[in-house]
Amino acid sequence: MATPHTIAVAGKGGVGKTTTCGMLIDYLCKKKNGPVLVVDADANSNLNEVLGVEVETSLGQIREEMAQAELKGTIPAGMTKADYAEFKFNSALIEDDDFDMLVMGRTQGKGCYCYVNGVLKSQVDKYARNYSYIVMDNEAGLEHVARGTLPHVDTMLLISDCSRRGIQAVARIAEMIDEMELKPGKMGLIVNRAPNGELDDGIKAEIEKHGLTLFGVLPHDEAVYRCDCVGEPSAKLPDSDPMKIALKGIMAGIGL
Repeated sequence: MATPHTIAVAGKGGVGKTTTCGMLIDYLCKKKNGPVLVVDADANSNLNEVLGVEVETSLGQIREEMAQAELKGTIPAGMTKADYAEFKFNSALIEDDDFDMLVMGRTQGKGCYCYVNGVLKSQVDKYARNYSYIVMDNEAGLEHVARGTLPHVDTMLLISDCSRRGIQAVARIAEMIDEMELKPGKMGLIVNRAPNGELDDGIKAEIEKHGLTLFGVLPHDEAVYRCDCVGEPSAKLPDSDPMKIALKGIMAGIGL
């Protein structure tokens, strides 16, 4: 299979980044252009809830287990550290009907995880060849993108709500991307939760001031809000949902 198209999604907490990411994944799955690998790299994210999938283990938990096994000498006899890592990481892949998912989770405890982080990168590299798309939901600091966990970012989506502070936050992320010389194929802003799907002139001016490319605007969506309130997966809302319709238009506009 050809190299996958990699999409990284970033933005500060509370702007609807994970909801947008979930709907993007639903859009890609329905296009049926090939399998999708989802990587939840935000320790504070609940992407699995947005998508409606159960998570039994995260890569963070496995990193802890491996570090403990190494300290205590409990790696099974006859297995090298690399074999054991491979075995454990394989068990972390969640397989859904339309996509597969890896959840990074968080690491507790002390100690160096350089070795295991290296294995994590090699796991993503290994899996990548089996997918048409990789979608990574990142924390605002872009730690995993900076580490090179993704082979290359083809499309960088910066998510903000329609507040000046939200735009300023993604502008800082855009600066960080330039400083890290990540050079994504294309990068742009999606503004979420806009009343009636329209931007205020002050917000338009803020976007222009920071030189951000606006990919599109998503409307405030009551159905998404209700899903969040009752813990239902917003990615499974019908295709007639206003946010889904708007996102589909944005994705088509940038060639996805």
